[in-house]
Amino acid sequence: MNDLVFYHAIPSRGGIVRWMLEEVGEPYETRLLDLRGGEGRRPDYLAINPQGKVPAIVHKGVATTEVAAICLYLADAFPRAGLAIPVGDPRRGPYLRWALFNASAIEPAMMDAKFPRREDPPPTAIGYRPLDALLDIVAQAVTPGPYLMGEQFTAADVVIGSALRFGMAFGMMPQRADLAGYVARLNAREAYRRAEEKDKAASGT
Repeated sequence: MNDLVFYHAIPSRGGIVRWMLEEVGEPYETRLLDLRGGEGRRPDYLAINPQGKVPAIVHKGVATTEVAAICLYLADAFPRAGLAIPVGDPRRGPYLRWALFNASAIEPAMMDAKFPRREDPPPTAIGYRPLDALLDIVAQAVTPGPYLMGEQFTAADVVIGSALRFGMAFGMMPQRADLAGYVARLNAREAYRRAEEKDKAASGT
């Protein structure tokens, strides 16, 4: 058995972690779950992720769930890949901010835009700005870039880049010229292409 096991379903947010694993470059075992068939609700999987969702990883017997947490963990666990800003470097704060920015701001704002509330909450009641304002913040960060942390590609780019790719591909956010170059750079990465090919092969498409 491999020290690193990846629980995945196609399609799902697990594709983000698949990309991250390919960037890390360490051997891992993939276990595909049939979520529609109820495999996410099996007791053995609920012991790994009590939500019954993917992705999850088990590394050396310890489970980690949630996309951002997994990506941050992998970047720290395998420092040779150069995907983290290390503890002690003052840039680690901004790096962590970006790695968590999708889950804490972009995705909630994207859901608000797609599924509007009957009544807008007071601005002080939520911890994020409207989607367009958040995308302005990302666009400013990757200009000139090429990545969120300047010249260094990190786990934060995997998380944010995946959110932008999904949002623009499925009409969940506007197509923006000031973000298109950033997404194109990420799509051209060899690790991303490997992840896509592995998912295609696994799904038979």
